[in-house]
Amino acid sequence: MVYADVIIDISHEKVDRDFQYRIPEELEPAIKPGVVVTVPFGKGNTLRKGYVIGTSTEAKYDASKTKEIQGVSTDSETTESRLIALAAWMKETYGSTMIQALKTVLPVKDKVRAKEKKLIFFTGEKARAQKLLEELEGSRFKARERFLRAILEAGSLDYTYASKELGASISVLDFFEKKGLIKIESQEMYRIPKNSGLVKEDGELSLNQEQQEAVAEIFQEWQKPEPRPALLFGVTGSGKTQVYMRLIQEVLEEGKQAIVLIPEIALTYQTVRRFYAMFGDKVSVLNSRLSQGERYDQFKRAKRGEVQVMVGPRSALFTPFSNLGLIVIDEEHEPTYKSGNTPRYHARETAIQRAGMEHARIVLGSATPSLEAYSHACDGEYLLVRLNARYEERPLPQVSIVDLREELKKGNRSVLSMELKQQMDHALKNREQVMLFLNRRGYAGFVSCRACGHVMKCPHCDVSLSEHNGNRLVCHYCGYEIAKPESCPSCGSPHIGGFKAGTQQIEKVLEKEFPEARVLRMDFDTTRTKDSYEKILAAFARHEADILVGTQMIVKGHDFPDVTLVGVIAADLSLNMDDYHCGERTFQLLTQAVGRSGRGNKAGHAVIQTYQPEHYSIQAAAIQDYEKFYKEEMMYRMLLDYPPAAHMMTVFGACQDEELLKKAMYYIEVFIRRVSPKEELHMIGPASASVGKVKDVYRQVLHLKHTDIRFLTAVREKLEKYIEINSGFRKIYIQYDMM
Repeated sequence: MVYADVIIDISHEKVDRDFQYRIPEELEPAIKPGVVVTVPFGKGNTLRKGYVIGTSTEAKYDASKTKEIQGVSTDSETTESRLIALAAWMKETYGSTMIQALKTVLPVKDKVRAKEKKLIFFTGEKARAQKLLEELEGSRFKARERFLRAILEAGSLDYTYASKELGASISVLDFFEKKGLIKIESQEMYRIPKNSGLVKEDGELSLNQEQQEAVAEIFQEWQKPEPRPALLFGVTGSGKTQVYMRLIQEVLEEGKQAIVLIPEIALTYQTVRRFYAMFGDKVSVLNSRLSQGERYDQFKRAKRGEVQVMVGPRSALFTPFSNLGLIVIDEEHEPTYKSGNTPRYHARETAIQRAGMEHARIVLGSATPSLEAYSHACDGEYLLVRLNARYEERPLPQVSIVDLREELKKGNRSVLSMELKQQMDHALKNREQVMLFLNRRGYAGFVSCRACGHVMKCPHCDVSLSEHNGNRLVCHYCGYEIAKPESCPSCGSPHIGGFKAGTQQIEKVLEKEFPEARVLRMDFDTTRTKDSYEKILAAFARHEADILVGTQMIVKGHDFPDVTLVGVIAADLSLNMDDYHCGERTFQLLTQAVGRSGRGNKAGHAVIQTYQPEHYSIQAAAIQDYEKFYKEEMMYRMLLDYPPAAHMMTVFGACQDEELLKKAMYYIEVFIRRVSPKEELHMIGPASASVGKVKDVYRQVLHLKHTDIRFLTAVREKLEKYIEINSGFRKIYIQYDMM
């Protein structure tokens, strides 16, 4: 006997449990995840629509009492059924429960009540109403007179306006309703995010010769029965967005919809502005700063076909379009496309899977492609399309690398090198704009004692506390906060202070060095409110500031034509992460940062400050040479069996009991070695995670590397069963990351 796990009518039920049904023998070939079925439900066995999320040969309950599926729905495949099938793929690929995968693609629990607006419509005969108005004139029924006069003039009125401004109470409205003169109706309203300053512009989309050739090459690939994903590899400022818009234009003309993924909320403002100028009200936006009601309404508008282009970060991938034609992933190399929650899916791989299921096309774009995407393109799995020149043939910025060790020898202890100061002074005198990039946030980094080396740490998270204004030390993981001590709690020395390399500190240096300059700061602390990204970027675009200081969010995708200088304050910070991606991340960040300069009619310059000027990532970024970086980085990946040279699976374990966690991870290691030939598998750990404790929960990791992803998947499936049948793991939270 085969059984199906079914979710009942997800448009009304919470996605927090499923029901098991018997599958009739004749229906077994048709039942698979995502299929819509008809099942008896409840005490009255009312036939309801359900979605199959999995099958099994084992009964969860008494088999004799398990109800039977009545049939497979004859309706056409629904949007929900396709997303459920996608969730089933995510469960198998990344390792999670089906419920976790479903909550990722179908955020049903986030639903809120529909917003409604009451309207009052005039429905009677005007002559009769006019006669009644004459009778009411001069009477004591002033509210009736005001209301009737207003609705005769307007034809319809907002209920709230009539009540508050005209004094039309319930009794007044009831009076006119009984006479058949008015009708009150409730209409659903959408909570649409404010798009201040966004207008549709008339005119044709203009592409240069190289962009036209790129579009033609992609169109040619789309004519194939199974078109490959296209990787649009274009230097910074080459006009990838114009290519995206031409491709979307084609898809919309086919009557289909498009999803545009962007990696940062900070990119939403400019990206939506460009797409809105081209496509107007066909465009909507999703991001984490929207209210639950706004997000819910955007999904509803998409499902009803009222918008055709959805722009947003990773979660926008699951927009319930019924006729999806294209998914664009801009800046595809960005780490934000990787989910940190179970299932730890990657938007690139998941988008390709969804596109395959729905016969849509995929376009990836980047000036610094991820090694995974570029290696797929080199192997022919992706179509590689290049844009080699900047838009309107603008030259790439001139780049200077400043050795901070030499600056120190010259007695310069400022965060600004002498060359950067000179370049800034020149740009500001010419009324040009400057961007300063630092991959840090807050007033300072860690606070330590200069006498004994003691570092102020969070007692709950095993990370250093950061100094903020007001002499506060804050944990950026759990929010723990204390006052900054005047002396070292370990040795009593008064020489305790912060590593002053935060954005606020740079802002203070600029106030001293360039007192006439107007400075804007954009980092985690200044972008907490809902519209803060748009306000800061719009102000900089309007020349309300001369210098923009910020973290990673300022160097990705923004286009400010009057920025002629970009300064990278400390290029080494991202090089020192405990992550095998650190060289790649540094190259990408620096290339993106340099690319913000000289995007208008004036030549651009960039200054990279570093303690490691000879590092290949920094050297390659300075000359914008991706191939040089790729060859060097891939050598290290191949030597150490890191993706994409090999595949890797990380097993994360978390528990409040440190000893229990260590014991559990040891048994996991022993089990994996027992079920896997030693010579085939490279295992690292178990060891403490990079942040070994968060909110009093200890964390450990175990890394497995192998050339065949199917081998690692098989290991994971065996491990999942081993953990499920062993009660000792019940207090351990296990998570998998497949790379």
